[in-house]
Amino acid sequence: MADDNAARATDVARAYYNTDDVDGFYAHAWGGEDIHVGVYADPDEAIDVASGRTVERLAAKVADVLGGGKVLDMGSGYGGAARRLAGGFDCRVTALNISEVQNRRHRELNARCGLDGRIDVVTGSFHDIPAPDGTFDVVWSQEALCHSGDRPRALREARRVLRPGGRLVFTDIMAADDAAESDVRALAERLTNEDFATPGFYIEQLRLLGLSDVVFEDLSAHMLTHYERLVEEVRTPSPGLVGAVSAEYLKGLGENLPQVADACRAGHLTWGIFHGRRG
Repeated sequence: MADDNAARATDVARAYYNTDDVDGFYAHAWGGEDIHVGVYADPDEAIDVASGRTVERLAAKVADVLGGGKVLDMGSGYGGAARRLAGGFDCRVTALNISEVQNRRHRELNARCGLDGRIDVVTGSFHDIPAPDGTFDVVWSQEALCHSGDRPRALREARRVLRPGGRLVFTDIMAADDAAESDVRALAERLTNEDFATPGFYIEQLRLLGLSDVVFEDLSAHMLTHYERLVEEVRTPSPGLVGAVSAEYLKGLGENLPQVADACRAGHLTWGIFHGRRG
């Protein structure tokens, strides 16, 4: 049953990210580099700038093992994080992602930056990571595990490919620990997820896997700011966004994004950074 759930969730996520509408939205509303929640210095800050700051925030937590190391980015999207890590820390990045649409653009952007020799873009699932045990110094992920139909399996795979002493660092969109299922069920469906994990779930799973120094940094306020910014982008869309997505999809964004922002405001959704060390 768990295998079926994982396969089904992978297929749903692949179909979602391969659509022209979704690709256009991320490219024109989010900047097409880091398609993840941002850390904001100012509520009116550009989304792509804040999203880049999130990469810096995660990298600071594992900087002591990044330099010259091997990194796995699970659910790498368009590769903004991979390029920052490869360029800033001289590390080798394996970028694992299920969407070939995103992966094609990722490879093109790497080539433009001269980083295609340091980043391997691999089409595949984090439920079955195509790498031997103990390969990586860092396993990294940003808002990808929310698409998993078997999160314990994905986390086991992440631990398996970490070397002893290696670090796991990730973010995810989650339900608050005290949120009722009725508060978040519809939101999960709108984001094409079967359900949401919670911070408590992840902390328990990481400890069950034997990771030490497990810490969660709650950055939920930034998620609210992020979705408020997205609401603004859709309310007054740029010509590029209008030309890149269908009118029907843009209308749906105008209905769905405010509901996600409202859930953040009500404390039903949460977001932040987890990190831990493999013993």
